[in-house]
This record gives sequence, structure tokens and C-alpha cells, in this order.
Amino acid sequence: MSSAQAAADALIQRLLALPVDERLGAVRAMTAAQRREFIGRWDAWAHSGQLMPPGEWRVWLIRAGRGFGKTRAGAEWVCEVARTVHEARIALVGANADDVRQVMIEGPSGVVEVARSDERPRWSRSAGEVRWPNGAIATVYSAEAPERLRGPEHHAAWCDELGKWRNGETVWDNLVMTMRRGDQPQIVITTTPRPTALMRRVMALPSSVQTLGRTKDNPHLPASFVEAMIAEYGGTLTGRQELDGELIEELEGALWSRALIERQRVEAAPELVRVVVGVDPPAGTGGDACGIVAAGLGADGMGYVIEDASVRGLAPEGWARAVAACAARHKADRVVAEKNQGGSMVESVLRAADAVLPVRLVHASRGKSARAEPVSTLYEAGKVHHAGRFPALEDELCGLLTGGGYQGPGRSPDRADALVWAMSELMLRRRAKPMLRLV
Repeated sequence: MSSAQAAADALIQRLLALPVDERLGAVRAMTAAQRREFIGRWDAWAHSGQLMPPGEWRVWLIRAGRGFGKTRAGAEWVCEVARTVHEARIALVGANADDVRQVMIEGPSGVVEVARSDERPRWSRSAGEVRWPNGAIATVYSAEAPERLRGPEHHAAWCDELGKWRNGETVWDNLVMTMRRGDQPQIVITTTPRPTALMRRVMALPSSVQTLGRTKDNPHLPASFVEAMIAEYGGTLTGRQELDGELIEELEGALWSRALIERQRVEAAPELVRVVVGVDPPAGTGGDACGIVAAGLGADGMGYVIEDASVRGLAPEGWARAVAACAARHKADRVVAEKNQGGSMVESVLRAADAVLPVRLVHASRGKSARAEPVSTLYEAGKVHHAGRFPALEDELCGLLTGGGYQGPGRSPDRADALVWAMSELMLRRRAKPMLRLV
């Protein structure tokens, strides 16, 4: 390594050690030549999720939140292909032609901006082409015009925001059939995930590799921006999809939908006149979670979910202590626990954790979905609210299906079942007609 290169490397390392805001100021203070050198050292300052994975993959899916650096990774990969593949032919495919132009080509992380100064391509908007001095050509394609992908041949393709493609599967099929130049044609996909048929199809491809990431994984973002985004959207459906890059599924026939839960969400519960802790004990240790959910009845007559305190992998004494602690935090007047798993043992371990804990054991004579249906009806009627965000619990609720069945995370909806016991006690049992007593 020459002394000039060593000095450049040392400068880059010092810059990377600075806080993001100071780093940006230092870059702006550079000379034009220094700035080009810094920007050109992509491998030195890209974070791990932006670097091309090893191996002979056919599709690289970067499925991540906004601000992760997906666009920059895609553009840098395209420039590398243009640099190393003789007379490369590359497809740039976006939801529409404007997105390709504004984001993938002309944007601050587009191929024109990230290209090295000595190999900067020429962008012809009228022709819809980006041409490099060495003969490589990238052509613009829109998901709104899938027929344009009939006929051409490509070495490589960059597909942006796959979840937004209007004619997704048709565009994909046409694109894949163009990938027949060179020994190893490759496709890079950069997208925030959405539960589309095409997204599921691409994720299941045996020849694909995935990079998953969240907004906060990008060390080059200002901390103030990340903190503001998490404060506003953390734990919400929007935040989980747009910041954490999660693929949020909506199941046909589910008792709860994401939209329903979002509609019923409030930031905090009002004054509560009663609090109950619902418990779904695990069948054993190290397996299913012990569902522990605290819910309250507001002075307004509405039900409020106030905490998901569920635990996993604990012995009976451990989860019983978690139940007792949750009841103490919220001054619960009753713990409602299913007795099917363990019978009288459930009550005995709860009593051992707190001798004065008010416990009522309930017997599950129907399946989880059947028990949950009356509670989901309360949500539909606007009578139950989530006071805060409970992602794991909400995932389970959205996995319970009408008529029976569960397709959510884990083997069993333990958190959801605990919620059902608590809300049944608060909102349904109290409304039952009193039984006549004969004397």
C-alpha cells in the first residue's frame, strides 16, 4: 500500500469514528478530491447489511426498514456490475418510471450519484438508459408496463420496492425470463416488505439469500432521527413494517385484523375501576410461554389491555412469581387462570407465590378460537382498547381463525388466551344473567 493510500485509509477511519452529525460536517469541509476519495471507499464505510453476500446466489433480497441503506446498496451493486462485467446489460425495475428516475438513478443514493468520478455514467432520460464509459448499459423498466420486459436480455437486474409493484407477478415472470446473459445472472431486490403474493414467492426461492434489517441498524443515520421515529412509531403496525422491516401478514378469516387493533389503540388507559390478570399456564417448562395479560375496566365501561407480562421457559415457581408481580403492579382484584394444564397445581403455585393472591380457576371446555370469538366481537363493537403496544400479543390475536385453528407465531396462542380469560372476566361474566336460587 502506498503512503498516499495509507493516509487516505487513516483519514477514513478517523471520520468513521466521529458521531454522524460531526462526520457530515467533516465531509462537507473536504476538498472535492478528498470527498470523491471518501465516497468511493464504499467497502470501508458501508455497514454489513449493505455488502453483497458471498456464494453463488441468484437473488439477493434486502428486506429492511426505511433508512437502512437499501437504495445505496442496490446502486453500489449495479455500479460494481457495470465495472466488472464486460458490456453489462442491467435492468432497473421500479414501481413506475418516476420512481426509477427519482430514486434509483437521480436520487442522492442513485447510480449516477454513487458512481466513481472516473467512471461516471451518462443518464439519458429520453432513451430511458444509463450508459457507462466502458459500454455497460442500464435500462429503465416500470412495473406498470410489464410487456416492455418481453424481448431484452440482461446480466443483472435491480428491483426496488417490490411490495409496491402493481402487476407484480407478471413483471417478475417477464423479468426472470430476460436473465440469460453471462454465466451467472443475478437479481438484487431492495424493499420494505409487504405481504404480497410476489413477496412470499421470492422469499421462498431456493436460490435466494436474504438480508434483514431495521432502520436503527444503519450507524450513519442521525441519532435524533432514529429516536424520533422509534418514539412515534415503535411497536405500531407502521413501525414494525416501515422501520423494522417485518413482513406483517393478514390472514383470511382471522378473528382480529391489524386494522381493527390499530383502530382500538389508545396511548393510555383512563381511570380503572377494576383490574384482572388473565393467565394461560404452560404445559411444561422450556416450551410454550405462560400467557400473562393484565386488563382493566375503565370508569367509561370500556375494557383496556394494559400489559403483556408473559414469560417463557420458567418452572412453575418462576411463572407464578411473574403472575404475582403483575397483579401487584396493577393492584389486580383477581387472577383468572386456566386449570386444564395442571389442575389444582396451578392454584397451589400461585398461592405459594403470594398467599393472598385472589385466584379463580376456569375450565376451558371449548377451543381457544371458540372462546376468543365473543371477545373479538367486543373489539368490533369498539368496547375494548389496547392502552399501548403489544406486538407479540397482537401477532397471536391475528393468528386466531374463525371456526377454529391458529396460524400465528409459536405453537399456541398463550398470550391471546390469557387476554381472552381476562376480558371474559371483565366484560362478559359480569353481564351474565344471575342464576335463580331455589330455597
